[in-house]
This record gives sequence, C-alpha cells and structure tokens, in this order.
Amino acid sequence: MIPMRHSTIFKNRWWAVLWAAGILWFALDVAGGSDEAVQAQANNIVATDATGAPVTDEQARQLAQAINSI
Repeated sequence: MIPMRHSTIFKNRWWAVLWAAGILWFALDVAGGSDEAVQAQANNIVATDATGAPVTDEQARQLAQAINSI
C-alpha cells in the first residue's frame, strides 16, 4: 500500500507529517459523512427546555431579557 518502508517515513519529520495528514484525510473521506446528511440533521434540531418541551421564539426572547436585566 505504501511505496516505502515504515521506518523510512519516521526518519524525517516532514515525511511523518505528510503521512499523518494522509491518514487523517483518508479517515475523513471514509467516515466524514456527506454534506447533505449533516445539513439535514442540522435542520431537524429543535430547541427544548429541561422537560423536553419545545421552546418558542417568544420564550427564548423572554429568557434573554431576564438574563440581560440581571
């Protein structure tokens, strides 16, 4: 898979950095997920309170006002 021996890679720090960057790039490519999946998941997030009930924009505004008045 690698055209050189592993001991050669770690004799030079720049080869080691390049090798590590390749490993990270490969991992991101394999397990990174698609942009559509990430965006769809972000669109489904709904703000909830401690009980799990959805929070309206009005309730969030009231909370912000209460915090700012302190």
